[in-house]
Amino acid sequence: MNADQRAAVLDNARYLRNVRPIDPEEIFEYVDGQPHPAVVRQVLREHAVDLGLSEQHDGTFVPVEDGPLSVEFQGVTAFPERFGRVLEDLLVGEFGAGWPAGESGEELRDTVRKLKTDYFAQNPVEYDYRTALAYALYHLPDYYAAVQYVLARLARDGLLPNRLRLLDVGAGVGGPMLGVNDLLPDDSLVEYHAVEPSAGADVFEALAAETRTGFQTHLHRTTAEAFEPDGEFDVVLFANVLSELDDPEAVASRYMEAVAPDGSLVGLAPADRNTAIGLREVERSLEADGYGVWGPQVRLWPNRRPTDRGWSFDVRPDLDVPPFQRRLDSAADGEFVNVDVQYAFSVVRHDDERMVDLWADFDRFAPFAESESHVTDRVDCLALKLSHDLSEEGNPLFKVSDGSETTDHYAVVTRESMLNDALQRADYGDVLVFENVLVLWNDDEGAYNLVVDAETVVDRVAG
Repeated sequence: MNADQRAAVLDNARYLRNVRPIDPEEIFEYVDGQPHPAVVRQVLREHAVDLGLSEQHDGTFVPVEDGPLSVEFQGVTAFPERFGRVLEDLLVGEFGAGWPAGESGEELRDTVRKLKTDYFAQNPVEYDYRTALAYALYHLPDYYAAVQYVLARLARDGLLPNRLRLLDVGAGVGGPMLGVNDLLPDDSLVEYHAVEPSAGADVFEALAAETRTGFQTHLHRTTAEAFEPDGEFDVVLFANVLSELDDPEAVASRYMEAVAPDGSLVGLAPADRNTAIGLREVERSLEADGYGVWGPQVRLWPNRRPTDRGWSFDVRPDLDVPPFQRRLDSAADGEFVNVDVQYAFSVVRHDDERMVDLWADFDRFAPFAESESHVTDRVDCLALKLSHDLSEEGNPLFKVSDGSETTDHYAVVTRESMLNDALQRADYGDVLVFENVLVLWNDDEGAYNLVVDAETVVDRVAG
């Protein structure tokens, strides 16, 4: 199809989009030379986002209405095989059909080991193409899953539009991009801009080719510091990249200017102490600049801000082991299997929206900021559950927060009962009322313990 024919297809689509469903079987008759309807359909697919059109099961295209999107999300159980096959094709192209074995397999395993060692030592990593492939082997599944859990929370609150414009800063090999593609409904439209300077962009590009109609990717091969955003975005995403920047607070502050007035800056980080606390430091820096924190550490007290360590992370069910990790791992006893879904996240906005719309009442609850004066007392308090069970053995232990604390607070269950089992059943981010809970100082951990015993009542509240 030549340029004039393409322009005629688009002109007809713009004219008909508000009149009736756009049918390639009809439009081809209005174009000089009458290109085949299949060619017309492909042009409409390529321009679906620009035209604001969604392809239907019958092959027609209809306008996508403005407004918030809704998602049906029940969690992530596995990394899709269709994307796994693309990765394996890249591995075969680079190393040959026997990529998991022999010298190539050992090279990939050594690279994964070095990536993990450098990560925990907080050393910078240079990504050539083979390093990017090894990184994808190890990290695609968990990054694919984590972003879905966070964005599903935003969608649940009506904070993602049907026509989504997203900027992924430090897009890596594309795990978050694939997660967004699969999370959002097929009738939504996504303009996905990805900033990635490394060879990981080559892997990203190959995987992006497998996204659906209505998911349009734009790859910018430059650094986060050098990239100049064009326009406003509904979501600016930093997925597992802030800890790699020289000045993450300054970079995040600059990108907040690209967040739409009703949009979100979403930060994701691994669950380990350094990166999770670093993410919270960026969040608090943005808050000091006047932006609002949506969650997860919601400020439940007016005019109070947390200054604790902020180490908080969510844990979700493990994924099935993808075939490419099983092949690489072989007899390594799980060293090269990475299916844990554990992540810290932060959402910062221009407005006052919060993950839970509740305020604590001074007449009823004791703020964590005043826990020092309540040691050995029983109090009532309002708090968010911000961890899974942290105890390796012994009494169940959970990080809790009311957004006012200067020191970490943990709820420890010493006597389980039907009156307090809401604590263990609650999800990450749920708000709980603790009645008659004993406040103690834990000198070993340098933290306050809320002792949940037979005299304590814990209830989950809607927010």
